[in-house]
Amino acid sequence: MEDLLPYKRIKQNEAKKMMEENPESIILDVRTQGEFSLGHIKNAINIPNEDIGYDPLEQLPDKDQLILVYCRSGHRSLHASLKLHFLGYTNIYEFGGINTWPYEIVK
Repeated sequence: MEDLLPYKRIKQNEAKKMMEENPESIILDVRTQGEFSLGHIKNAINIPNEDIGYDPLEQLPDKDQLILVYCRSGHRSLHASLKLHFLGYTNIYEFGGINTWPYEIVK
């Protein structure tokens, strides 16, 4: 079933390794601005899932850039990843929620 998804689902340790090996990647937090301000993964940008619609995202101009997507528990990141796919993004990796992220979180 995972092979049918238009994006990749990866474990958090894989996401961490990809972040370290690809400093130009986008770490996308799709929680609300309020949740983001309480703490987020270092270098993440915040575009709430609810703000991802039918229009191109000016914060993400390169549709082939590596995008690592997360939320609080892993539910919204699944939806956001699918919406990004429909907007034409091609290099999407979803890795769940920050509530189980074992690495550094910044405010």
